[in-house]
Amino acid sequence: MTLLQTGTPIRHPDARRPEVMQRRGWWLVALGFVLPGSAQVLAGSKRLGRIGIVATIVLLVLAAIAAVMWFAARGALLTIVGNSIGLLVVEVLLIAYAVLWLVLGLDTLRLARLPKVQGRARAGIAIVAVLATVAPAALAGYGATLVDATRGLVGNVFDFARPAVEPVDGRYTFLLLGGDAGDDRVGLRADSMTAVTVNAETGAATMIGVPRNMRNAPFSEGSPMWGPWPNGFDCETSDCLLNGTYTYGEAHPELYPDASANGSSPGIEATRDAVEGVTGLELQFYVLVDMHGFEDLVDALGGLQLEVTQRVPIAIEGEPVREWIEPGTHTLDGHDALWYARSRAGTSDYDRMARQRQVQEAIIRQFTPQTLLTKYTGLAQAGQDMVQSDVPQSMIGSLSELALRTRELPITNLELVPDSGVTTGDPDFEQIHAMVQQALAEADAITPPTESPAP
Repeated sequence: MTLLQTGTPIRHPDARRPEVMQRRGWWLVALGFVLPGSAQVLAGSKRLGRIGIVATIVLLVLAAIAAVMWFAARGALLTIVGNSIGLLVVEVLLIAYAVLWLVLGLDTLRLARLPKVQGRARAGIAIVAVLATVAPAALAGYGATLVDATRGLVGNVFDFARPAVEPVDGRYTFLLLGGDAGDDRVGLRADSMTAVTVNAETGAATMIGVPRNMRNAPFSEGSPMWGPWPNGFDCETSDCLLNGTYTYGEAHPELYPDASANGSSPGIEATRDAVEGVTGLELQFYVLVDMHGFEDLVDALGGLQLEVTQRVPIAIEGEPVREWIEPGTHTLDGHDALWYARSRAGTSDYDRMARQRQVQEAIIRQFTPQTLLTKYTGLAQAGQDMVQSDVPQSMIGSLSELALRTRELPITNLELVPDSGVTTGDPDFEQIHAMVQQALAEADAITPPTESPAP
């Protein structure tokens, strides 16, 4: 006669027989782990058990749907859960499931009636029951923590109200700004400006470095900056270098009265219009990175792996150099990586632009699934402290899927510097526009991998 036969039912055991109570205890723990709620249906509150079983089945169905969508419709899945509301729903579900699992696990331990179990089996059942209860609940709780960090990042960085936009000429194009608001400056200056354009089908990316000291940036007639600067952003002082457009925009907010409501600022919009004029590209989105938060991001990554080709001083220009970043392969911490990207002492602006592009590409390479899994909370916190953008939340899914393709392809780089034939003091913008189009054509010619990139 087995334990589950009518003579020795789990609900009404013969408590006088230790071997029956021992087997019953193991059965309850095993059933409760495999199908939460089943132990209650067999031996305790059937109502609680049904709640547990239904919740488990719903969770398994949702997980199966998510798994299928991850491989068949990843963009749609990321769009569903990649916004503040979707993430809140996932977080609440995970917390609710963790609480339910704890309740069911503790109730299963009560139903096992350990005082009636003799010998070492009593301790064994108790230990296994606790582990089977705590481990899944802790996993769900950890998942809720990650989702909460993601929700904070998405809510603080991306624009909830802005609708999704279509690619322009088959591309999504971003203005990537490295913001520098040091103690020696009035307001923020764009320390680095890069137009990043991504083929909407293949993911092939082109990064166009625009020197901050370029003069006479042109504006289209539809730009608010056309009125005060119809002949380009040029004057006799350093205030009219390209990166001065941010300061000018901030000083004249009436030019862009709707900027704040659209998740931007007058300075960003003025800079966007200027870089559009320089490159001839329509910049659909901006991403502003606070360089003072850059250190935290690199430290959260565990350091930045870089191949340093020449000595870079860790010093402010004009001050004695007491420390250097030496040539060789290094894993730089946040402090040194920031100096590597920003140091001017003994080098030109164009050298610094090349180093900044190297740093940007290194960060892209190191944002692997493994890194995100192990260091996600720190990265999310650093991200929301240092990044501002007008990318719509509704596009996170499709752009994330596109980014996976981008990681599998080489990045085409174009630096608008004298070594490329560009005169920054008196630029030929028709020449620059032709160079940009040539770079885009080269990127479009890159053949993507035949297999889908690994998630």
